[in-house]
Amino acid sequence: MTTMTPAAPETDGRGGLTVAVGAVERIAARAITELDGIGGAASRVLGIAVGGEDLDQGAKVSANVTGSTATLDVRLSVTYPLSVRATTETARKHLIHRVGELSGLTVTRVDITVTALHSAETETRRVR
Repeated sequence: MTTMTPAAPETDGRGGLTVAVGAVERIAARAITELDGIGGAASRVLGIAVGGEDLDQGAKVSANVTGSTATLDVRLSVTYPLSVRATTETARKHLIHRVGELSGLTVTRVDITVTALHSAETETRRVR
């Protein structure tokens, strides 16, 4: 059996589109805010958290872009009692879809680190 590889589209001498790593990181950080129950991660200096983990902060995202593919490393917090496994899987699928849709890149991997769990009760107490 013979497999055929689709030919690359003709550019007729036109340039290609390059998406900056910083743009991919901002797209992913914004896309993660579209999901409920996911918050940000504290900034870190030398591996030590500076400030608190906060649902109102954005998730920390770093990206690696190679050609037309991207990989993401995401640090975020999850609202308890949501399932960490289900929440991160939803986030992973959402990021693959939205970053691909908005950047034109194929996201091949999304690594997620959950840095904290926030209870809804704790958030309510803080508001008072």
